[in-house]
Amino acid sequence: MIEINPDQASTIAATIHQGFKQYRQAYAEITAKAKQRFENAQWSRGQAAGKERLNSYNTHVHAVIQTAPLLIRDPSVKTEVEDGSHSFIGGWPAIKAAYIDLIDNTADVELAETFFNSVHREHTDDGAAVAAEMFLQRSRAVAKQSNRKVIRTYRPVDGVVPMVKQMLEEFDFSLPWRNMDKDVGNILRSLAEEIKEIGTGFDIVLEVVTSPFYRNKGAYLIGRLSYQKQSWPVALPVLRTSDGQLYIDTLICDEDEMSVMFSFTRSYFMVDNRQADILVAFLQSILPNKKRSELYASIGLHKHGKTEFYRGFLAHLAESRDQFVVAPGIKGMVMAVFTLPSYQTVFKVIKDHFAPPKKITRAEVKAKYHVVKTHDRVGRMADTQEFENFSFPKKRFDPSLLEELYAVCPSLIVEQDDNIIIKHLYTERHMTPLNMYIEDCSESELVNALDEYGNAIDQLAAANIFPGDMLLKNFGITRHGRVVFYDYDEISYLTDMNFRDMPEAQTPEQEMAAEPWYSVSPRDVFPEEFRHFLFGKRHIKQLFTKMHGNLFEASYWKSLQEKISGGEFPDVFPYRRKKRFSAD
Repeated sequence: MIEINPDQASTIAATIHQGFKQYRQAYAEITAKAKQRFENAQWSRGQAAGKERLNSYNTHVHAVIQTAPLLIRDPSVKTEVEDGSHSFIGGWPAIKAAYIDLIDNTADVELAETFFNSVHREHTDDGAAVAAEMFLQRSRAVAKQSNRKVIRTYRPVDGVVPMVKQMLEEFDFSLPWRNMDKDVGNILRSLAEEIKEIGTGFDIVLEVVTSPFYRNKGAYLIGRLSYQKQSWPVALPVLRTSDGQLYIDTLICDEDEMSVMFSFTRSYFMVDNRQADILVAFLQSILPNKKRSELYASIGLHKHGKTEFYRGFLAHLAESRDQFVVAPGIKGMVMAVFTLPSYQTVFKVIKDHFAPPKKITRAEVKAKYHVVKTHDRVGRMADTQEFENFSFPKKRFDPSLLEELYAVCPSLIVEQDDNIIIKHLYTERHMTPLNMYIEDCSESELVNALDEYGNAIDQLAAANIFPGDMLLKNFGITRHGRVVFYDYDEISYLTDMNFRDMPEAQTPEQEMAAEPWYSVSPRDVFPEEFRHFLFGKRHIKQLFTKMHGNLFEASYWKSLQEKISGGEFPDVFPYRRKKRFSAD
């Protein structure tokens, strides 16, 4: 057994650091082209770019492992070299120390630490994360940096109209504005209606992120408006007309409405985040109820979002005393789901075996979750984070939960010292299952929830997602009252399905048959059947049919397939349509 010397540790650290810099360069290049894609209405390219950027991270991690010196072959756990004559121990702490010297005082030190963690976790199989070998906490504070490259500040020196015009003009879009004077008027009129405290407005300060936030068909200008000792978030969605002119679609200056824009149900923004820590700090100042993990993910840094989530999770464990329990609701056939009541997260573990009629494999379930990760979630599918070897203190597990996990997924459970290590799981924001919500809600809440449920299915379909299992238990309702799909083991692309009308029975025997008398292929879907199994109560069924009866018609689904096949992209706005400025 030999120990890695400082030169060897430095070489490995430099290899990891070089891989990180190459990843960030590739990331920046993909992101920078968002402006061009927006201005040229290249919506399909935008979706492809999102997938490319998401997959780029693992590509660069694997490239590091393939090109790194032989010594990186897990020195911390006595991995043997190829001739079998030696093994190495104690290397990762030395590599980490050398790496810290390389990333010290850089603008994205926190992202560099996460990249190091990813290389380490990809390379080792040592169960729980070890602080000596990984960055479980930041190595040191991020170097103090100026926010001038991230935030621009405006004051109404010559009046609010010139101030707003200057702000819009400095974004330097290549396309012309359709009518900037009208846009400025709409903004200021809406501002006066929404924030009456501002009054004359001569003491206001407007801070705006220098880079637009691109997503779907919009470019969002994000900032903060301050007046005396109060402040409000500000978002201005910029859209383009079919003939290539720009206009402001609405003004958002409410924290809850802004929170929806940065929701865990939305695709990640394309935004310049070379100084991510400053950008996230600014976003958290206008969205204080958002966790850092959510904000990092929202700007496309989902891997560091995982790091922030885990750090927050460890901090919460230290401050809480409740136990992990089986999540409330109807138990699923594919996932074991548990939660910590004081923490707004559910943990989902794939079962070892699925009872009939499920015919899916664990690998297929993981593939479905990856589809959701890379697809446009259109505000209707919950984002998830995927973890391996996630460690929990055993004493915090309710005995009945531990008993269930050993019963349904024993291959993924490892006891190590006083910890329970789950080899593979997903984390997801906790929501109230829709079937439970409608049992106790008022009549008006029921109407809103059913309408939201229908809207969710409709918008998923328009984005080429067919949920498969549309039972209410597979949907949740958020604190903002939005209905979100969260059970992905049966999703498919809408264009892969065959929607059919129910054949009419030709004989009494066919009409009375317990089983279908007609042929049914695996991808056949009969929308007429939805009305029979989605709702148990007639009152609820009747309400839903009035609002979304078209979902029971095969012709409706076929029309969506035709639109998607014809290249149509749905308008997906993270705000209510009634908020939009008049087009007149």
